[in-house]
Amino acid sequence: MPTDQKSLAASDKDHWLKRYYFARAVFSGIWVAAALTAGRHSFPVATALLILYPAWDAAANFVDAARNGGLANNRSQAINVAVSSVMIAVVIIALTMSMNWVLGVFGLWAIFSGLLQLGTALRRWKTRGGQWAMILSGGQSAVAGAFFIAQARMPELPSIADIAGYAGLGAFYFLVSALWLSFSEMRRARA
Repeated sequence: MPTDQKSLAASDKDHWLKRYYFARAVFSGIWVAAALTAGRHSFPVATALLILYPAWDAAANFVDAARNGGLANNRSQAINVAVSSVMIAVVIIALTMSMNWVLGVFGLWAIFSGLLQLGTALRRWKTRGGQWAMILSGGQSAVAGAFFIAQARMPELPSIADIAGYAGLGAFYFLVSALWLSFSEMRRARA
């Protein structure tokens, strides 16, 4: 592939990744707002939001992997799609037990999805920008997951607000990556 075509393909991938990160940040921001308002006061709304969160993660990872060579070329995202899809059913089951179970399930999912996000960011490190924030996000997710599991064993009843803080940090990291790619794109355009 000629150099001009390679740089055009790389620019297209950067543009996609920027849009993808912005979409993930916006979704997470809206999810957090809904969780902290309607979700705190309505169990049916909280239930829908708690099921929606891993479903969105599965769909987002699927679309991103498909856009970047398919699931076979993006193993960490393929595994993340599978893990997040299974978690939808596990969250539904946990919701019939207690919020402690839900928080524990989210903790387990946060560990797996965080480590898989970390793997995806490390794979993209040399070819895409803004991955340092995704590496931090993946690591933070795994640590938050361990905290959730410990918190789920406490006698206090957790709420969707506990998970909203985690989702808010995720939104922040996606926004940072999107802005990083945007600024990098502007610098390249000026050069």
